[in-house]
Amino acid sequence: MLRYDEYYNGTTGLTVGVTRVLFSEKSPYQMVEVYETDTWGNLMTIDGMVMLSEKDEFVYHEMMTHVGLFAHPDPRRVLIIGGGDGGSAREVLRHPGVQLVDMVEIDEAVVRASKLFLPEVGDFDNPKLNVLYEDGIAFVKNVTEPYDVIIIDGSDPVGPAEGLFKKDFYDACYNALTDNGVLTAQTESPWVPSYHESISGLFTILDEVFTVSQMYLAYIPLYPTGMWSMAYASKGIDPLSKEVITRVEQGLPTLNAKMKYYNKEVHQGAFAIPNFVKKLLPNQ
Repeated sequence: MLRYDEYYNGTTGLTVGVTRVLFSEKSPYQMVEVYETDTWGNLMTIDGMVMLSEKDEFVYHEMMTHVGLFAHPDPRRVLIIGGGDGGSAREVLRHPGVQLVDMVEIDEAVVRASKLFLPEVGDFDNPKLNVLYEDGIAFVKNVTEPYDVIIIDGSDPVGPAEGLFKKDFYDACYNALTDNGVLTAQTESPWVPSYHESISGLFTILDEVFTVSQMYLAYIPLYPTGMWSMAYASKGIDPLSKEVITRVEQGLPTLNAKMKYYNKEVHQGAFAIPNFVKKLLPNQ
């Protein structure tokens, strides 16, 4: 039996049983691989780090998207930076009011591998989805027609994703949003010491750039330690306001699928942050 090992602190990490390698390609940007596993379905990794598995991807993608989309009163234009597996776009496209999703993915190999070996994850044939193979960091600096929601669905802050944790990028995102725009981003695991600097730095930036900035949490089995943090930022909309919670309650039944993880209670509870995690955040 083969196995996939990912170490996130010394020799502490994750082991998944692998039955065979389905895809392995060194693109101009990174190493993209897909494994058939004994428990989690097909598993995609980039540069030796888990991106998603068929069995648990719904947690990440539902939480990355619906928290921000329901916070916005009328999301029509959505930008996804990264997200080449297609899962975030799939969830965004469940919202009937969304008219356009621009997904800017730097690496065509990620999309190709997902289409071949994770076909249930994406919704690439949807006419509302526009896939652009470009550098998302450069793209967002040149936006002329603003977006209602921006989703930063990038990998860890190394390689091509390193710039997704810099202030000039979030200044550009702010400028690329409409007046009541909302942004969400993945921000690593609070349990992993090597991520602490990135987490603290990013939330310091978001506090400087946006009117509202908050961390929220989700629990994803195959991500390092299972606890994963995400960022919510907006030009003024409180994600826990009565209006937003009402939108969640009334809007969920209108989506064309039943959520496996996200619901009104999860939306509210995700913003409850443990004390040891608060210590990583500015002004706490």
